[in-house]
Amino acid sequence: MWKIGQRGKQYVQRLISAQFTTLRSLPTSLVETGQNRVIDASLTLIRERAKLKGELVRLIGGAKATTALLGVPLGHNSSYLEGPALAPPHVREAIWCGSTNSTTEEGMELKDPRILSDVGDIPVQEIREMGVDDERLMNVVSDSVKLVMEQEPLRPLVIGGDHSISYPVVRAVSEKLGGPVDILHLDAHPDIYDRFEGNYYSHASSFARIMEGGYARRLLQVGIRSINKEGREQGKRFGVEQYEMRNFSKDRQMLENLKLGEGVKGVYISIDVDCLDPGFAHGVSHFEPGGLSFRDVLNILHNLQGDLVGADVVEYNPQRDTADDMTAMVAAKFVREVAAKMSK
Repeated sequence: MWKIGQRGKQYVQRLISAQFTTLRSLPTSLVETGQNRVIDASLTLIRERAKLKGELVRLIGGAKATTALLGVPLGHNSSYLEGPALAPPHVREAIWCGSTNSTTEEGMELKDPRILSDVGDIPVQEIREMGVDDERLMNVVSDSVKLVMEQEPLRPLVIGGDHSISYPVVRAVSEKLGGPVDILHLDAHPDIYDRFEGNYYSHASSFARIMEGGYARRLLQVGIRSINKEGREQGKRFGVEQYEMRNFSKDRQMLENLKLGEGVKGVYISIDVDCLDPGFAHGVSHFEPGGLSFRDVLNILHNLQGDLVGADVVEYNPQRDTADDMTAMVAAKFVREVAAKMSK
């Protein structure tokens, strides 16, 4: 399985490299013009979809906050498998799967556009095929999130994608709101390496970027069970509150009664599907036994007190899922319950 995943990753890397080589043979001005056009078109797509959804919600009236889904099908910053780039359409299909109804556990009706709207996906692959580097690509993600937030009362819930997307999303939320947020991060890994394998934008380094930028006041990491010396040292450096699974029985009561966001711009939730024990979520790139149960996560989410201003659900890998896409349903329920928490 590991060899198959690595071969697939190497094939994609060779394909992108070949495209870059072709682009380098063209005049720089021509390539830059093409890149700018693709980026402008991508942002226009998100802007117009968000504008339409925002106008609809405002026309209906009565909403103070509406969850807006935004897909970011990006997987190349993964250190292992790149399948999370394929996740957004699978998660969307599962959200509306006929095997369940459209009401959340706390009674919110998802078919109400004031509860859940969808502004589509950022065309990540098309942008990368134009030779756009990661710095500009991350800016496109941030700009797209800001375009969503410009349309009151929309708030972004981003479907990844690997965990590298959390950095540009949190950056955009913090910059748009004018200050830091508190972050609840559920994950098997702290994702706080300085530059994992030399990659500044690695999915294993996203929270280092967030903390360096001053975009979070508090960062609570829950479900951690794969952490090394650097992960703990980086946690201490940034003042991160790391709650490891080996101590979960002692921490449970406190984690199920969190109150966050007071004195800052609100609360951001980042859910890596591998926070769950693999028995609950097979469709992830990194199997880490000894994780949270699905109900553990929902108890933390449902009892959380705070104004939720943004969120992401990341690292679902359809290529590792069961034949019936069971983990897609898990990721979709995370989306559904987070949407219910954010919308009001």
